[in-house]
Amino acid sequence: MKTLIINPGSTSTKLAIYDDMKPVWMSGAHHHAKELAQFHSALEQYDFRMAFIRKKLQEGEIEMKFDAIMGRGGLLKPLEGGVYIVNEKMKEELLRNESDHVCNLGALLADELARECGCKAYIADPGVVDELQDVARYTGIPQITRRSLFHALNSKAVSRKYAASLGRKYEDMRIIVAHLGGGISVSAHRYGRVIDVNNALDGEGPFSTERAGTVPSGELIKLCFSGKYTQDQIRKMIHGKGGLTAYLGTNDMIAISRWAEDGEEPARSVLDAMLYTVAKQIGAMYVALDGEVDAIILTGGIAHSEYCTAELIRRTKYLAPITVMPGENEIESLAYNAYCLLNGKIEAKEYF
Repeated sequence: MKTLIINPGSTSTKLAIYDDMKPVWMSGAHHHAKELAQFHSALEQYDFRMAFIRKKLQEGEIEMKFDAIMGRGGLLKPLEGGVYIVNEKMKEELLRNESDHVCNLGALLADELARECGCKAYIADPGVVDELQDVARYTGIPQITRRSLFHALNSKAVSRKYAASLGRKYEDMRIIVAHLGGGISVSAHRYGRVIDVNNALDGEGPFSTERAGTVPSGELIKLCFSGKYTQDQIRKMIHGKGGLTAYLGTNDMIAISRWAEDGEEPARSVLDAMLYTVAKQIGAMYVALDGEVDAIILTGGIAHSEYCTAELIRRTKYLAPITVMPGENEIESLAYNAYCLLNGKIEAKEYF
C-alpha cells in the first residue's frame, strides 16, 4: 500500500512516500523567512506550498499513483482521535477558519492531489482531538471552558508504539506523554483516550521555547489594561515571543542546552525553570490518572537534549517508569495511521 504524506509546518514543508511502513522517498525543505514574509495569512500560502510540493514530486520523478494521501490535520472543531476522510464539510471549515495556522493547509493540499490520482485524502489525530473527561473542562469562570489543543498526532502515536513494544495495546494502558517542542503539552492517556491535557496552543501549562505557559492572571490583566501594549503584542507575549525566547532572545534549543550544560547564566536558570514547570505538569497528569500510571513518555524535539531529559527524569522518576522517544515523529505517525487504515486495522471516520 503506497501513501504520500504531506506535513506543512510553520517554516517547512515535509514530504514522504511509504510502502506500508517502509519509507521509500523523503523530501522537503525549510522555507526562508523572506519567502514567507510576502504572505499575510497561512491560507495565502496555499499556492506557494502546492507549487513546492509539485516541484519536489517532479524532481523525484514520482508517479502520481497512491492508495491514499495523508495530510497533517488542521484546527477544526473538537473531535475524537482517529483517521478522518477529507470531505467538503472539513474543507469548508478550514477555508473559513479563524485560527490562522499553516496546519490548516494539510487536508486541502492532500485533497487536491488525491483528486488527481483517484484516491482518497485523510487526516489523523489533529491537534483539536478532544477526549477530555468532564471534570477537566471547568475553569472557575463559567464563561470560559478549557479547550483540548495539543500534540495529539505524536502523543498518540508514541503511546501506541510504546504499548506495542511491550506486546500490549494502547487501549489497555495508562500513560503520561510530555511532548517537548516549540509548544509543550503534557497529556494523560487512559485506555486510549486523552482525559486531560494542557492547551499547548494558547500557552496554558508549562512555558516553552516560544510560549509563556500559565501566568498569574492578575498581572496579565494589568498588562492588558496598562495602555502600553496592543492586543496583538500581548498575544505574542503568550504565543510566539514568550518563554525562553522572551528571557534569552532565542528559541535555539541546541544552543540553550549547551549553555545550560556549561553553567552559563541566565540560560541555565531559565531552562531549569522551564523543566520545573514541565515536571509539575507531569505531576498534575499523575493526579488526573489517580496515581495509576504504566509509563511516562518524553518526546518531541527537545527530548533530543540529554540535559533536559535527565532533569525531567530526576524530578519525576518516582512516579512511573520513564522512556525517552525523541522527535516530532509527525511523518512516521501519519504513515502509521495510513498503514493501519489501508490494512483494515482501523476504520476512517466521517467529519460532520
